[in-house]
Amino acid sequence: MNPVTMPLGKDLVGLEGLDAQQITMILDTAEPFKEISERRIKKVPVLRGKTIVNLFFEPSTRTRVSFEFAEKRLSADTVNISSTGSSVTKGETLVDTARNLEAMKIDMVVMRHGSSGAARFLAERIPSMVVNAGDGRHEHPTQALLDLLTIRDHLGRLEGLKVCIVGDVLHSRVARSNIFGLRALGAQVAVCGPRTLLPVGIEDMGVRVFGRVEAAMEWADVLNVLRLQLERMEGGFVPSLREYNRIYGVSRARLEAAGRDILILHPGPMNRGVEIDSDVADGPHSVILNQVTNGVAVRMAVLYLLAGGAPDKAEAAKRGSDA
Repeated sequence: MNPVTMPLGKDLVGLEGLDAQQITMILDTAEPFKEISERRIKKVPVLRGKTIVNLFFEPSTRTRVSFEFAEKRLSADTVNISSTGSSVTKGETLVDTARNLEAMKIDMVVMRHGSSGAARFLAERIPSMVVNAGDGRHEHPTQALLDLLTIRDHLGRLEGLKVCIVGDVLHSRVARSNIFGLRALGAQVAVCGPRTLLPVGIEDMGVRVFGRVEAAMEWADVLNVLRLQLERMEGGFVPSLREYNRIYGVSRARLEAAGRDILILHPGPMNRGVEIDSDVADGPHSVILNQVTNGVAVRMAVLYLLAGGAPDKAEAAKRGSDA
């Protein structure tokens, strides 16, 4: 299949610009791949012969490991490279690193980078497919896709749902991708947090803004609770972690007071006792571990589709048949 005729194009650098049909196609393709992770032998030959490089310039556990599981379960050959273990520490540029990898005849790069736009920058300069595993404050498309799949799994739909993203929206690439994906599929989206942690003009993205978490919980069907990204906070964005938890923390008492059956998501890693209390994270409203499980299936779907797999043959691919 020619890259220009692939249903997603050559790369996945973000959800901005994808339409409802494309996003739904990814979610639907992920469904049959879920079952592979439940098997005794968790492997199908769909990407046999493909070489995928995981190029991570920022620390990651869930995303990196989830992509690696997805690649290996599709039988791809994988290489993991971090900035600390590469020639980047010697001053090599991102493009030179990628071009040297290209010279070794790779097929795809999964990249996490601290600079917004880095994934698109790379995708425009190399022929290999590029998947954005998070770039600066820009986007984290596969995280948003697994969030959408988890919501759909539990509530049966996305259209018309009220989803509020709570916390450090300012520094969050996850929030941006979720807003693009949720709105494309017809959900109502809101954000909630201190004004210091909300981007200026966030309303222009078509979202509602809540200043109080109690009001957000009275409105929402779903809360996606974001981590306070302390490593990106050099200024005084909040008075203290204790104060943030007192005003914006998602607690069992606040859930009970809302009087609604609210689904709780968190992209991880969690600061327990800061943005979310343990009895909520581990409670009956939480689907946080379901998100992690769905992450592997979603990333399998993305890799499969970018590599030219037909959406209507995903079921056959799951069985190891010709896709």
